[in-house]
Amino acid sequence: MRIAIGSDHAGFHHKARIKDILARWGHDVTDFGTNSDESVDYPKFIRPVALAVALGEYERGIVLGGSGNGEAIVANRVPGVRCTLCWNVESARYARLHNDANVLSIGERLVPAADLEPILEVWLETPFEGGRHQRRIEQIDAV
Repeated sequence: MRIAIGSDHAGFHHKARIKDILARWGHDVTDFGTNSDESVDYPKFIRPVALAVALGEYERGIVLGGSGNGEAIVANRVPGVRCTLCWNVESARYARLHNDANVLSIGERLVPAADLEPILEVWLETPFEGGRHQRRIEQIDAV
């Protein structure tokens, strides 16, 4: 799977861990920055990830910050992006199952490093159940 990833300074360390996990699993990952834990303005790194997913250049995107909230807000401003903030396996499962989330947001200050792999695994492998949820997503995307 082609995956775009980006973070601000507060999500930089989790981003490095996630890139290693995804590479080990055989995914093609492109890092949109930032490249250190020096303070930056997060929209500069999050919006390009969201745009790349919306344009179909990547199948999924992952954005990271301190809480993940701002990153999810920025990503969701891009039409066609369904970004969800996940903090555990169950939130990741429902993000895919019910919402067909194509971008995942994680907060490094709120999600322990040990939880990253199980969250990613569930988010990448859970299919969208479709049906009534698909109609609702299409209505939202049309707005």
